[in-house]
Amino acid sequence: MFGRLLLLFVFIPIIELYLLIHLGARIGFMPTLGLIVITGALGATLARQQGLSTLAKIQNELKSGRPPALEMVEGALIVVGGIVLLTPGILTDLFGFALMVPKIRKSLAEKLKKSFGSSFVRTSASGFHAQSSNFKKKDDDVIDV
Repeated sequence: MFGRLLLLFVFIPIIELYLLIHLGARIGFMPTLGLIVITGALGATLARQQGLSTLAKIQNELKSGRPPALEMVEGALIVVGGIVLLTPGILTDLFGFALMVPKIRKSLAEKLKKSFGSSFVRTSASGFHAQSSNFKKKDDDVIDV
């Protein structure tokens, strides 16, 4: 765990700074700054568009009585992609744009859903059916307060 955090908060920013400095030396400061601003704006626009599309999918799944597990994971990946697109950097932009591609995002979401599958089953012990189509408690008691 510590190694992953070290990679995330120390090594990736160092690599990003290195790449940005070399890019700035090759194409100049202003074009590099413009590239950072353009990818941020484009990333925010893509995240909004993909987020609204995924929200519509979530609503359709709920209307049809199915749990929107895969769509929720995709929504989380869109949020992550949007955040890394707003941060300046070459690697983070590549990762963020990859998360905005629906096929890549869907395959990654399916892998994440499978890896978290056992924890979803464990949550059913707390009183909720993980596989239920109507998300009701086991005893179906309703208490209005």
